[in-house]
Amino acid sequence: MSEQSINPEVTSDDKLWALLAYALSPIVPIIIMLMEDKKNRPFLRAHNAQALAWGLVNVVIGSILTTLLFFCFGAPSLIIWGVGVFWGIKAYKGEYVNIPFITDFCKKQGWA
Repeated sequence: MSEQSINPEVTSDDKLWALLAYALSPIVPIIIMLMEDKKNRPFLRAHNAQALAWGLVNVVIGSILTTLLFFCFGAPSLIIWGVGVFWGIKAYKGEYVNIPFITDFCKKQGWA
C-alpha cells in the first residue's frame, strides 16, 4: 500500500469522515454521498469511493466466507473489517490509501 503526499488543505473533519467511512462501511459512505458539503471535497471523495467499494466487497466476501466457514463464528468478516479500520486510521492521518484493485477501479470509473 503506497500513499501520496499529505494534502495541507485536508481538514480534521475530512479526516474524521474518512475514518468513519472505512470503519462503518457501506453505511457511512452512502450518508457522505448525500451530504452536499462533504461529497465534493477531494480528499473525502477519494476515500469515500474506496470505502464504499471496500464495504461492498466486505459484505459479499465476508458473508460467503462466514457461510463456508460457519465454525469460525464470523471471524472472516471481523478480520476484513479490521483491515478497513487500518486503512481508516491511515486516512485519519491525512494519507491517501491505495487499496489493491479497488483504488484503480474507482479511479477508472471517475469516482475518486
